[in-house]
Amino acid sequence: MSGSAAQQTRQPTRPVVAVEPAELQNLDWARLFGNPAPVEVEIGTGKAGFLLRRARANPDRNFFGIEWANRYFKYAVDRMQRWGVRNVRLVRTDAAHFMRVLCPRESIAVLHVYHPDPWPKKRHHKRRLFQKSFVDAAVACLARGGRLAVQTDHVEYFELIRGLLLSRDELQQIPFEDPASGVEGRGVLTNFEIKYQREGRGFYRLAVRRKPEG
Repeated sequence: MSGSAAQQTRQPTRPVVAVEPAELQNLDWARLFGNPAPVEVEIGTGKAGFLLRRARANPDRNFFGIEWANRYFKYAVDRMQRWGVRNVRLVRTDAAHFMRVLCPRESIAVLHVYHPDPWPKKRHHKRRLFQKSFVDAAVACLARGGRLAVQTDHVEYFELIRGLLLSRDELQQIPFEDPASGVEGRGVLTNFEIKYQREGRGFYRLAVRRKPEG
């Protein structure tokens, strides 16, 4: 065997990370990941800094990221492949549609939504992710005892989100913990959070849990 051939043999196979939207029909998490481990979903992965840290720290869990912006999606896929992360799948699709139509019911252990676009102009409010229909779908997709964590720097949007979530009998507020360290009150260090910290912005955080009987 030549030196170049031996080098090629030693190269690790890049993990399959990207998922085509068509593959989400009749979605089965265990089939998608090849194992029945608990699934955490992040909506709006951006450059996937948070998802990368979270997945590497929890190899016994599966992570599914949803991103609409094509350039961020491609960056995130390449980033996961370069790091050799095998417990992550990423898809470029509409998150609200995924939650309402494609996500298996009572299947998500943790739903992460960090810095969703606040669409601050009143005429754009209908574009916001957090609407009653989205919360209905999120509650249905959370496993019993599953958690939903939200972080934003936009106070008006936060109050809307808080009202939508805490009005649900199936949900109860729990301490917001840094998903990486488990420290109460800590942030999640998304790219947005790092940027906004430098700008001196404040953050608003909320975590809820679906009641085991809800």
